[in-house]
This record gives sequence, C-alpha cells and structure tokens, in this order.
Amino acid sequence: MIIIPAVDIKNGKCVQLVQGKPGTEQVIIDNPVEVALSWQKKGAKMLHLIDLDGAFGDNRRNQDLIKDMVGNLSIPIEMGGGIRSIQDAVKLLNLGINRIILGTLAIEDPDVVKELSGEFGSDRIMVALDSKDSQVVVRGWTEKTDMTVPQMGKIMQEAGAGSILFTNVDFEGLLEGFHLKPLQELLDAVDIPVVYAGGISSLDDLKLLAESDVHGVVIGSALYRGKIDFEEALKLLVKN
Repeated sequence: MIIIPAVDIKNGKCVQLVQGKPGTEQVIIDNPVEVALSWQKKGAKMLHLIDLDGAFGDNRRNQDLIKDMVGNLSIPIEMGGGIRSIQDAVKLLNLGINRIILGTLAIEDPDVVKELSGEFGSDRIMVALDSKDSQVVVRGWTEKTDMTVPQMGKIMQEAGAGSILFTNVDFEGLLEGFHLKPLQELLDAVDIPVVYAGGISSLDDLKLLAESDVHGVVIGSALYRGKIDFEEALKLLVKN
C-alpha cells in the first residue's frame, strides 16, 4: 500500500476543506509547489493533486501552477478537478499529468473512459467513485445516483478504467476514522487497483487499511493538521 499526500489548490494556494465544501478552509499555505516538493523530499512516491477551482467551475485559474507542478516534481502526479470533457482530459495528459481522475464525466458517460484508456492506456485513467449514504454521488457530491459503489466500480472496470479512487464522503475531512466495510465491498467487486480517501486520522487507521487489498491511500487533512506524521507512516508500512 502506498501513501499519497494530497495537495488541493484553490486561488493559487494549498488548502484543505471539510467534506469538500467551499468556505470551510482549515489549512491555507501560500506555495503549493513547495508543499508538493516537501512531500517528495519526505519520500512520497506519488502526489494527489486536486484543482478545487476547476471542481467549482473555473478550470483555467491554476493552469500555470499545474504546469509548474509537473515541471518541478520527479514523482508521478494523479490529478482531478474540473475535467468536464475529453478535451480537458487530453490537455492534462499531454501536459504531463501521469494519471487523470475522472468523476462525473465518466459516470455519466462511460464511453469517455473507453476512449481515453484506448488512446492513452488504462493506467493513466482513474475514475473517482464518491459515496454518500452508500450511494455514488456526482457533481461535487451534490447529487446522488441510483448506483452503489460496487455496481459502478464494475461498470468503470469494464469501460477500461485502470484504477479507482474511492472516497467515503461521510468521513471526508472530519478526521474521525472510517468504516472498512464499504471499501471491502468495492475491493471484492473489482480486479483493478483501488485507492482510498476519506477520514484517515491515525496510524491505526493506516494499519487497518494495510491489512486489506487496497493499493493506496490518499491523506490530506490528517497530514496538514499534524494527526499523522508522514515519515512515521512510511516506517509503519515498512514494518508491516
């Protein structure tokens, strides 16, 4: 299992929101590139980059910052936020983003996944499945679908997704731990790698995840607010 630090950018700064809601910023750091480089220096094998401005409707504001991120980091970057068309996806892939994260676009039109994975390779296409009250939600977690995460996971795998990012919205940003059962149900349903996000707040949470077949875990708030020391977390995984 790999630990992937999150760098969420908004208005050119690194921020952390509670349950993805605008106006709930609890961490604000001026230079996201320096933040990303610090995670790389501490041993991160991948960076999780989210363009919150893009997610909220303005996917042009941070373009120069994203280019700087790609140009300065030597580790792979997975990125989501504001990818609303095939053209948006292609632009990021051609820019050098190693793996794009598709959300609403993929769920509403799985053929997009098929087309992009066919052109760029499935390993560069990740689909975000966000769960609230056991149902997949879209459009910034504001609309529920009639599908469960395992059901949607199978559809995305068949469409050609190379991996899945599973976020349990019920726990996102709250630092109150998480429930393993929804994740395990997804792991049992698909054969492609699954990365988990949402509610990770302690080394004990990481130990629990490491005992599952999950490929990786994205951590944001817990790192920035000092609940988890990144280097200690890496040592823990080596021991296990």
